[in-house]
Amino acid sequence: MRTVTSVEELRSLVREARQRGDRIGFVPTMGALHEGHASLLRAARERTGCVVASIFVNPTQFGPSEDFSRYPRPLDADQRLCQAEKVDLLFLPSVETMYPPGHATAVRVSGLDHILEGAVRPGHFQGVATVVAMLFNQVQPDLAFFGQKDAQQAAVLRRLTRDLHFPIEIVICPTVREADGLACSSRNVYLSPSQRAQATVLYRSLELARRMIREGQRQAALLRQEMGRLIHSAPEAKIDYVEIVDPLSMEPIQALQGQALIVLAVRFGSTRLIDNDLVEVP
Repeated sequence: MRTVTSVEELRSLVREARQRGDRIGFVPTMGALHEGHASLLRAARERTGCVVASIFVNPTQFGPSEDFSRYPRPLDADQRLCQAEKVDLLFLPSVETMYPPGHATAVRVSGLDHILEGAVRPGHFQGVATVVAMLFNQVQPDLAFFGQKDAQQAAVLRRLTRDLHFPIEIVICPTVREADGLACSSRNVYLSPSQRAQATVLYRSLELARRMIREGQRQAALLRQEMGRLIHSAPEAKIDYVEIVDPLSMEPIQALQGQALIVLAVRFGSTRLIDNDLVEVP
């Protein structure tokens, strides 16, 4: 594994890989890597000849009251995971590399950036879209890999790729879960033991909705009601939203048909967790 910090060296090594005939697979991350990230790296390894990963805690996607300063940065452990997953190039840019003095350009994906996560975290998706557009330009991959857990982010990046004509295939990989169903997340480490036990209610509420749909329920309002009742059974759970939406537009739907995306965001103390389930409605 080669570790690089400059865009020039990154591009030079990617160019060499292309000259060898390799396709380039890219996994952008903010570090604090876990099994979910490892699954993306494995998917990239299976489908491409050169795997590029980046670790960059992007300041522009954090709100003023969010956890940028305390976001975990276990770089040594992250590098070991990348090495174990056979990453070819690990890109570790500094803030100054990504946002040099005078940086004044931002990318906004209108329509998807102000609902759900965008409503709760104003400016978040502009920060995501901007940094990913920069990383796409720097790495110029053939395929880029993201997790289904961040479903709205996936929708934003698909639209970004289409609208800006990036010649990149966006690959969305399944959510990786702990044995008790909790989705792997870098923020899980913030949970107290009691909160960690309560947090399984997110997955159980998704299972409840899937079961109700399988049994014939098609009214989103009733599904949301029952999910909310179950989530509120956890003493410390505070719901930001529970919604059922179109998986492309992320707009709420009232009656389920075809594909539907069940999305939720719940706080346990100061820790905010998201999860979702993409269902095919019989």
